Amino acid sequence: MINSYIFFLLSHCCLELYLNWSQIFQAECYHYLFDAAIKIHQMGLDWSTPNHGPIQKFRGVLGCNGNVKMVVKAGMDNSDNGTGPLPRCIVLDIEGTTTPITFVADVLFPYARDNVGRHFSATYKTAETHDDIKLLRAQVEDDLKQGVDGAVPIPTDDAGKEEVIAALVANVEAMIKADRKITALKQLQGHIWRTGFENNELEGVVYDDVPEALEKWHALGIKVYIYSSGSRLAQRLIFGKTNYGDLRKYLSGFFDTTVGNKKETHSYIEIAESLGVDKPSDILFLTDVFQEAVAAKAAGLEVMISIRPGNAPLPDDHSFKTITSFTEI
Repeated sequence: MINSYIFFLLSHCCLELYLNWSQIFQAECYHYLFDAAIKIHQMGLDWSTPNHGPIQKFRGVLGCNGNVKMVVKAGMDNSDNGTGPLPRCIVLDIEGTTTPITFVADVLFPYARDNVGRHFSATYKTAETHDDIKLLRAQVEDDLKQGVDGAVPIPTDDAGKEEVIAALVANVEAMIKADRKITALKQLQGHIWRTGFENNELEGVVYDDVPEALEKWHALGIKVYIYSSGSRLAQRLIFGKTNYGDLRKYLSGFFDTTVGNKKETHSYIEIAESLGVDKPSDILFLTDVFQEAVAAKAAGLEVMISIRPGNAPLPDDHSFKTITSFTEI
């Protein structure tokens, strides 16, 4: 193939030499065109095609480790690697999938619990905190009707700031202890964590294989989204300041519990409709939670389960494909 490039380019060079009759231009022409032929071939481009398309549908992607890898575009057949077509979209869970469970359980949750009182005291009169309190009041009222453990009545504003905050703190601590996936708690946690990230008290953590995978998928044109029970604000905070820097440039959007519970099928139907794919199977969903995998599969999504240290065990008879690293995708 490269010989045909060189022959074509050198024939043009000969015409240029005939017209210019200059030894200097002769040397420059040969050097430039020969170098161009080499570079075109190395880039995997074929000058003989109308759009200078990639040879054999491949292109090189520079990974985080500096190695050039041969990959195919989203939606193209990847049968040479035995994995079939690549997904058009990938939706990622956070805890146990991109990020160690220990970071959430041992860093984020304790930070929110230890700072909830301080946060309410400092922001009590702001519109944002007023909205947080309104959501918490509604949730606690429902919890009291349902007999949820740890729920205590929140007095009206007439009772005074300190009494209201004390009741709020008691309820929030109980919610955190029970690891409840409810919007009222997750929205508040996001606002508390924002202070921690802004004050350099918090830094997001991702597994070592995550940044390179995000970079590769981005280069392939695969849209990557996050779906977590944590608020969208919290998600942006975690990926905006990680042990590998700001990874948000590789992400196309964020979904949280406002789209629905992660263990319910309709949530994934809503996500598929929001992403505008031709069919739900164009989306690959990665999670560490079996019930979430079942719900996503019922909605028609492709599903893989992440096996990471500390993740909950799976049923012995599950039928899902599992991975231990994003490099397996």
